[in-house]
Amino acid sequence: MRTDGGRKGDKVKYVITGASGFVGRQLLKRLTAEGHQVVAIGRKPSSANISDPQVSFAGYDDLPEVSSGVDCFLNLVAVNNDADASDETFFNANAELPQQLAVQAKAADVPVFVNFSSFHALPDGPQTPYARSKRAGAEALEQAADLNALNLYLPAVYGEDFSGKLAVLKKLPGFLRSAGFAVVAALAPVVHVDRIAAFVGKDLTKVASDEPVLLADNKDDNLVYRFGRKLFDIGFALAVILIFWWLLLIVWVLVKTGSAGPGIFAQDRVGKGGTIFTCYKFRTMGKDTRQAGTHEISDSAVTPIGAFLRKTKIDELPQVWNILKGELSLVGPRPCLPVQEELVAERAKRGVLDILPGITGFAQINGIDMSHPMRLARKDAEYIARRGLIFDLKIILGTFIGKGQGDRTAKNN
Repeated sequence: MRTDGGRKGDKVKYVITGASGFVGRQLLKRLTAEGHQVVAIGRKPSSANISDPQVSFAGYDDLPEVSSGVDCFLNLVAVNNDADASDETFFNANAELPQQLAVQAKAADVPVFVNFSSFHALPDGPQTPYARSKRAGAEALEQAADLNALNLYLPAVYGEDFSGKLAVLKKLPGFLRSAGFAVVAALAPVVHVDRIAAFVGKDLTKVASDEPVLLADNKDDNLVYRFGRKLFDIGFALAVILIFWWLLLIVWVLVKTGSAGPGIFAQDRVGKGGTIFTCYKFRTMGKDTRQAGTHEISDSAVTPIGAFLRKTKIDELPQVWNILKGELSLVGPRPCLPVQEELVAERAKRGVLDILPGITGFAQINGIDMSHPMRLARKDAEYIARRGLIFDLKIILGTFIGKGQGDRTAKNN
């Protein structure tokens, strides 16, 4: 592509399918405002839903001709979740068509094909015909590495107006609409179309095609979300201290008398912004165990009481002190050791270090530990895009019911 999203004066040629929908119309407005050339593709070329005179129109039969010299192909075609359609219709539009278009884009030497998908299409998403068909289309493109295809996963999209599930906000009086949106956006991920336009304005040939891209607004900009998270954190910490102080005392005595060494284990961890902080846990290993990732430590280093504490996750409870100090949150990426340089680098590259680490996290309840740095960093980045109060509650519930196995030790030979 001929733009990196930051240079002035570079013009890009786009081909867009599905441009007459809510997202497409708003995206077109932003791309043409920047002076980019856009060709909108439809079965019946028409400007009925698009009033921008800078947009040209063509049919699917014209794709080989109009794709010449195109920098980026954006596929927004979809039979949406609320459509009353057969499974075959969903799969034809959401799974088969993207593959066909990607092949045509490849034949026309288009540098990158972007398939717009949905958070519903993620592996743990719902099993509706829409979600299954979008998931099938995305998976097929991921497996076809030669097509230069990039899957772009989006939550609910908004711009100057609201559509889909967000359309309910239009029923609120104008003076309540902003507050209502803040609450909705705190509960679940959303993304402004400006963020989408900024992404497709980058040099997408430099984005790894084997790694799905999830776009969402930054939850740290949402005051309602930040307040809700703080309630989770402080409420949990105070409940542990005020209600379960007796349990903490008993566990400390058992650890202290069960093997030589302190009852509380203090260890340097990498926190928000890459800063180092001291993390506190009940000691579960012998006092002379070397400082390394848990997956590098033999399971023989785990004490008898330590094995029970790790299985029940009770060993994590002293970290409520880290929560009160503002170093940890209840939910977030698990903090790693400074010596785990590969994981630190992978997390820094994906913006994972921009948020507070947590006592429990999305990767942990999915059984992904620090023995897989890239896989863990990708899952952490996915959490950042998907986070919301509802998603955080699901992770907390998953932790309490025993999902995930924590950081596993190495087996003895």
